[in-house]
Amino acid sequence: MRVITTENNWKTLSEETVYENAWLELSHRDVINPSGNKGIYGLVKFKNQAIGVIPLDSDGNIYLVGQFRYAIDEYSWEIPEGGGLLGADPIEAAKRELKEETGLVANKWTKLARIHTSNSATNEEGFLYVAEELTQMEAEPEDTEDLQVRKVSLAEAVEMVMKSEITDSLSVCAILMTARLKGI
Repeated sequence: MRVITTENNWKTLSEETVYENAWLELSHRDVINPSGNKGIYGLVKFKNQAIGVIPLDSDGNIYLVGQFRYAIDEYSWEIPEGGGLLGADPIEAAKRELKEETGLVANKWTKLARIHTSNSATNEEGFLYVAEELTQMEAEPEDTEDLQVRKVSLAEAVEMVMKSEITDSLSVCAILMTARLKGI
């Protein structure tokens, strides 16, 4: 029988930063893998926390944000999301992102989860919230954001996930978790 360990069974022999900008760092690493063999590993370290918010109104509707995503070369429907400073309270970034992207302000906040967005290639940590008791204000998008806001029922958002019309990992996780919590 194989013994399963929760200890780090990787060994880093060398590490070199091959690219870095204000948002991320990409490193190349020479490693000894868990089988004891030499190998390589590429690691993306993000310089921000990932933040996602489900704005949920009293009628059971949520607000999605649509935008063209350069990295995947596709238009994407997703929950309001963005980045928060490492080490800072993620709820503050969640409040900022919600207002910035939708113009919504919430009186009630519930933390849904802490997640890792793609733990085989990055150490990025994400935080998901449900925002309720909403008030509409003016949106304040960044200059890189050409956004559309769309109100859909939570049930419709679940169907969009199930049909792969919503593929963003923060959005998929937050929508399905919220639906479960709300009995949908």
